[in-house]
Amino acid sequence: MQKAMVLGIAGGSGSGKSTIARALLAALPHGSGVLLEQDHYYRSQGHRSPEEREQVNYDHPDAIELSLLGEHLDALCAGRTIHRPSYDFAKHERHSVGVAVEPAPVIIVEGILVLADEALRRRFDVRVFVDTDADLRVMRRVQRDLDERGRTFAQVRAQYDETVRPMHIAFVEPSKRFADVIVPEGGDNRVALDMLVNHVRARL
Repeated sequence: MQKAMVLGIAGGSGSGKSTIARALLAALPHGSGVLLEQDHYYRSQGHRSPEEREQVNYDHPDAIELSLLGEHLDALCAGRTIHRPSYDFAKHERHSVGVAVEPAPVIIVEGILVLADEALRRRFDVRVFVDTDADLRVMRRVQRDLDERGRTFAQVRAQYDETVRPMHIAFVEPSKRFADVIVPEGGDNRVALDMLVNHVRARL
């Protein structure tokens, strides 16, 4: 069996990395690619009170079970089906039942910290960093958290000031130096997306 091609796509929150990952997946032949999103691997905070859960730094690497993400990636590369976690962002808990993900020739791993973690980084054949201006990232994050994650504007603003921006400076932005490809302006960069698609299709 041919070794799976693994792409790691990182970038700040709201940079457009999810858009790039999903567009790349959609451009591949049906069944030839799977997507692992770092956000599914947040550690469950069910043992904490609601007040304590709000104080957790969810943008620090310790909040995410990156080792399990690595184990699941290894299993997929070995041709084994995994059951990845499913996370409830409103309650900060994992659902009791995971989601089955089957192996495929192309595996895309997406998340803000996937290039910041050395063990994950070593597993990638192609490392991509989506580089988008901070003002655009903030607006996208605000809209996503209000629409999809049940947050109030006050909660989004406080989280950005207290953890998102400091952790971006400490972990996300420095990981850009490990990228093979830097994509400015996220999903709006059709030239970069076409280049990635062509590269992956050539491997297939």
